[in-house]
Amino acid sequence: MVIATQRDERPVLGLIAGEGRLPFMVADGARRAGMRVVCIGLAGSASPELAGYVDDFFYGAVARPGGWMRKLRRRGATRAIMVGRVAKTGIFTPWRILRYLPDWRALRIWYVRLRGKDKRNDSVLNAIAEEFASDGIILENSVMYCKEHLADEGVMTKIQPSSAVRADIAFGWPMVLEIGRLDIGQAIAVREREILAVEAIEGTAEMIERAGALCKKGGWTLLKSAKPDQDMRFDVPCVGPDTIQSLKRCGGVCLAIEKGRTLIIDKPQTLALADKLGIAVVGI
Repeated sequence: MVIATQRDERPVLGLIAGEGRLPFMVADGARRAGMRVVCIGLAGSASPELAGYVDDFFYGAVARPGGWMRKLRRRGATRAIMVGRVAKTGIFTPWRILRYLPDWRALRIWYVRLRGKDKRNDSVLNAIAEEFASDGIILENSVMYCKEHLADEGVMTKIQPSSAVRADIAFGWPMVLEIGRLDIGQAIAVREREILAVEAIEGTAEMIERAGALCKKGGWTLLKSAKPDQDMRFDVPCVGPDTIQSLKRCGGVCLAIEKGRTLIIDKPQTLALADKLGIAVVGI
């Protein structure tokens, strides 16, 4: 006797996951939308706990995208989302060629698709997207399953920014947009219309620590924005509870972020924490 098994007819979404909460949020949102989620967790970055939030979970080496693509194709994925942090500073460690031993797909991305181009984040990520598309997998807008967590316009907390803080935001906003346009970073710290710190390869968390060390009296504002031509498939600006706690510890009093293009990780909880700690959160 042949026992029939029920076939899973749900559409498949591939999830290529780095570290942090964002892959969990995307997985939850996609499954609520009726998707079957197949996750490639990037080794050394993705949390093993993700396995409990998706339908299929595999680890993949950072520099071996061919393996990611094979696993996704075999499970019927024609759409994928790439989210989560991967530490960029590891690229500059000794013996990196052994740690990040590339496969032929990575070599083709680097030496064919990026030939004659710069090797900045946007160029590399677009080349990865082109390679995926050539194999029938389209990389999607990374926030499409968690749009409810995007920043709103105006003050989102009960805590209101002072007039001095509002002046710092007006002063700093054109500058944070410019460092984004130049692909330097996504954030700056401002106090009394002076730039305290600019984010670069170290990331926002370490920049906050540096701003706190440079401005012992506190009272400064963190401004964070997307790039003017932000590709919403990649590297969307994110803030969350860790950002709020770091600001409090390092003397920050306000977080100004771009409406509709900055994700607030676990938005209700993060805004409640900001109120508790006395940090104003403003969407620009």
